[in-house]
Amino acid sequence: MDRLNAMAVFAAVCDANGFAGAARRLGLSPPVVTRTVTSLETHLGVRLLQRTTRSLRITEAGARYLEHVRRVMAEADAADEIARGEQVRPRGKLVVTAPLIFGRMHVADVLRRYLASHPEVTAELLLNDRNVNLIEEAVDVAIRIGALDDSSLVARRIGSTRRVVVASPAYLAARGRPAGPLELDAHDTISFGPAHAARDWLFADPQDYARELRIAIRPRLITNSGDAAIDYAREGGGLTRALHYQVAPYIATGELAVVLSGFEPLPSPIHALYPSARLLPARVRAFLDLMLEAGERAY
Repeated sequence: MDRLNAMAVFAAVCDANGFAGAARRLGLSPPVVTRTVTSLETHLGVRLLQRTTRSLRITEAGARYLEHVRRVMAEADAADEIARGEQVRPRGKLVVTAPLIFGRMHVADVLRRYLASHPEVTAELLLNDRNVNLIEEAVDVAIRIGALDDSSLVARRIGSTRRVVVASPAYLAARGRPAGPLELDAHDTISFGPAHAARDWLFADPQDYARELRIAIRPRLITNSGDAAIDYAREGGGLTRALHYQVAPYIATGELAVVLSGFEPLPSPIHALYPSARLLPARVRAFLDLMLEAGERAY
């Protein structure tokens, strides 16, 4: 038995003061209405209505139960309105995750503008470089960089970024500018990222961009912090390899310069991922629209 439906039928019978009137109001047949109320009484173990061939009277237990039913129905209607409201205008809590540096440099600013435009939304921004499980960790949107694993998540491409090798002008003036990846062996290098990947840098063959060049390096410094590696490169510590958005501000100010640009691999895509495109809450739609408003960007 659908208890909420049975409550609604019982309330309709009381309002219409009869089974036939309630049936017309609900678009059901009178026998269905009668069976529903009878099933509800059986479930409760109490008579709610006294019936005769000519009259219908609510019992004392039925009157008390009707008061509670009306409160339950009102709360159910309010819950429906809240749910519908989330589909109409942004409200509720938005949870976004993004890579540490990209999130700090780009997603946080979008989120600030988003919150300024949508006062009924609160937000949580999780910055880390691991791929979180959106369903298990109740995340609405994840920003991911690079090739995506096959999954049931919906992905919308929001941009791309290059992987570049940079060094400070002072370092290049002292040690020279490498003409190709094979010359890295003669330079000080700085690696960051997973330890197992820190000793190999990947490049593209300019004669065939589909061909990958894997160059083994001997780093002077290995760190799991992108900020630490980039800061050391700015101070003249050597060459480091980073995603373009991570070093773009320092390239713009002249603190770092790009080398080996002719050997850069193809750009890595940047996607916004979310669990389902069906019945997407307005708060999520609005955030995705803001991330995409400038079209696909090269970061």
